[in-house]
Amino acid sequence: MKTIGLASDHAGYELKEYVKQWLEAKGWEYKDFGTYNTDSCDYADYGHPLAEAVESGECYPGIAICGSGEGIAMTLNKHQGIRAGLCWIPEIAHLIRQHNDANVLVMPGRFIDTATASAIMDEFFTTPFEGGRHQARIDKMPVR
Repeated sequence: MKTIGLASDHAGYELKEYVKQWLEAKGWEYKDFGTYNTDSCDYADYGHPLAEAVESGECYPGIAICGSGEGIAMTLNKHQGIRAGLCWIPEIAHLIRQHNDANVLVMPGRFIDTATASAIMDEFFTTPFEGGRHQARIDKMPVR
């Protein structure tokens, strides 16, 4: 596995700090694109660098967090090479990997606890992409 990219805004900062501990416990490397504290900030300032790192191959996959997860997911998905999926339960993490080959996991920092985040990450990292008919759908995603 490559270096995992991380990004959050102020509302996702605390959960991102937990994610770092979770990754460290597994011995996995990560790169933190910020934010680095709970001071008010804009998710796009951290989401765009994460997206660029995933697109370039510097990091794979990514994990992004903001208060609802929506803003940073919208930002990430502006990038043609990103398939960011918002997950608040493990079953969704399973489906975004299995059917959508998601390359960025997005979580809502204000709406899930660390136990749920752990279960979501376990599912995201252990579910393979199914391919087949799903690949044809993914191929239609980029705007040409």
